[in-house]
Amino acid sequence: MLPPSGEQFEIAFEDQLAVAVEVGGGLRTYTVGGRDVLAGYGMDEMCSAGRGQLLAPWPNRLEDGSYEFGGRRHQLPLTEPEHANAIHGLVRWAPWSVRTREPHRVALGHVLHPQPGYPFTLELEVEYELSERGLAVRTTAANVGDEPCPYGSGSHPYLRVGTETVDDVVLRIPARVELRSDERGIPIGRVPLEGTELDFRTPRHIAETKLDNGFTDLERDEDGVATVELESVDSGASVALWADAQYPYVMVFTGDHPAVDRRGLAVEPMTCPPNAFRTGEDLVTLAPGESHVATWGIRVDVREEANEAPRLRV
Repeated sequence: MLPPSGEQFEIAFEDQLAVAVEVGGGLRTYTVGGRDVLAGYGMDEMCSAGRGQLLAPWPNRLEDGSYEFGGRRHQLPLTEPEHANAIHGLVRWAPWSVRTREPHRVALGHVLHPQPGYPFTLELEVEYELSERGLAVRTTAANVGDEPCPYGSGSHPYLRVGTETVDDVVLRIPARVELRSDERGIPIGRVPLEGTELDFRTPRHIAETKLDNGFTDLERDEDGVATVELESVDSGASVALWADAQYPYVMVFTGDHPAVDRRGLAVEPMTCPPNAFRTGEDLVTLAPGESHVATWGIRVDVREEANEAPRLRV
């Protein structure tokens, strides 16, 4: 019997194991040393709550599902009908096929053909690679049509560090600015985080905090990489999601959804903010023949004893 997520593509490196899937080209599971790094889903389950999915050609929400581009108005299906939004792109349920496959690496591809609301042609590829540095995810989009097209992308992993819920997770978000949103999840302004309850630049427990917030103005290292860090004091594990400079935004969600029930923290790197198709903010415009590449990844640290400093595991 065919699994709901289609064909399964397993890759491995040392004690790391990851499984990508045909449906949506997403990441179903990732483990290190037998520990779940993601709050994924079973092979006999349909993906829910966006777990591990790819978000293209836009991430997050688009108000009323409508936008103007190139002097024309476009209307997309309202895939979040309760808020009258189009959400998370057009490829989450589409079949992806293998382009390259090695024991530690797999690349999946999908051609997004013109359709009502998005009359453009994109060649999409996502590559999952395991190495001594952990997991790297590289997303490439190429405009193979004959006119410019709007583009944005993101990913939706839920991270775990061995705690029963995210309440016991110590979190650090390297952001200086919050995207303040309305009740529909549409940004209505930017707020400096200094001194607010959502300022997680100094690591602290999530506790009862509910997050479903976008962040930007990210602190980066000398290579332009921003890193969100999770740690469990009790389990002696920490997980870091890093994103290159092509991802100026990150969405953080405490998994307040029945399918997740706060068992994982969604950390979603995004190339543009929600509603970018309408506002044009940090929206990528791909000319015919032009490509866009963005990379994020996960690394895991562990401690053998609770009083030891974390040591690099992968």
